[in-house]
Amino acid sequence: MSETPSQAPASPASKPSSGFRQPALLLALLAIGLLGLSWFVNGNRINALESVLAKRLSEGDGAIRDSRSDSRQAREETQALAARVAILEAKLNEAQGQQAALESMYQELARGRDERLLAEIEQSVAIAAQQLQLAGNVETALIALQSAEARLAQNGNAQFAGVRRLIVRDIERLKALPQADISGMANKLEAVVAVVDSLPLAYAQRPPRSAAKAETKTAAPAMSDSAYWSGLLDGAWEEIKQMVRVERMDQDAPALLAPSQSLFLRENLRLRLINARLSLLQRDSASFRDDLRLSVKWLEQYFDLRTPAVKSARDTLQKMSVINLSLALPALDETLGALRAIRSAREKR
Repeated sequence: MSETPSQAPASPASKPSSGFRQPALLLALLAIGLLGLSWFVNGNRINALESVLAKRLSEGDGAIRDSRSDSRQAREETQALAARVAILEAKLNEAQGQQAALESMYQELARGRDERLLAEIEQSVAIAAQQLQLAGNVETALIALQSAEARLAQNGNAQFAGVRRLIVRDIERLKALPQADISGMANKLEAVVAVVDSLPLAYAQRPPRSAAKAETKTAAPAMSDSAYWSGLLDGAWEEIKQMVRVERMDQDAPALLAPSQSLFLRENLRLRLINARLSLLQRDSASFRDDLRLSVKWLEQYFDLRTPAVKSARDTLQKMSVINLSLALPALDETLGALRAIRSAREKR
């Protein structure tokens, strides 16, 4: 560049030719042009890249904003889910606690139900044993044992299977006994006791009226005056004849009793029959027979056997006096012992 002023005095015609003659200058100009073109092209590319980069950055910012919004929404949903999970866990814990409480209550109820059932079964067997020992009442004992066996069958607890087998065995043993109609015999005794006060005594018996007199009283046809007076005299004569009585006695004369003694006789007969009924319920065959035989003796000795009521009472007592009441009744001690053993084991637990 310092050499250019030294060439200024040259003629104008020589300048172009001198310029083309210097390749370094051309190369420099060409290099400058190429640099300018490269700068221009690179600038355009840079601008395009900047615009693309800016667009990408804006898109990235949008994506970041969207991702932030999504992450915020996801975080909120996560928090809501965590709250729901906490609520569900609380409800689950509450449900588990309620289930445990219900299981405990059910176990308590089951234990209480089994204990009540065991107490009821033991009471039924005890009642059956008392009926057999005190009253000899096989029917009532059978009813109590059958009720207990039905309750055990309905419960179905395997713990009571042994007791149920014992009860079934006792039921079979009672059914195999030759049973007397205790209730029927007791009702017959009650019927005899009820008519004691109305039974006529032998010393108060009256002779029957003749059939002719009965026909005379029942017939009422129209008659004449003479027949009327004749009938009136006949009736008076019959009444006079009733004042004196002559009878033929085929047996000893009945004992005469004062009114107070008659009352005592009836009361003693009633007490004998009541004692016979108690002996019947207790299966006391000896006392039962003694009371009935003495009652039959009193009926034959003091009461009028010609009347149907006395005869029926005597026949009833005689038929019952020959019945054997003494039976070997089974004891229920083994069944009661098994029930008490189960109850004792449950109380220890």
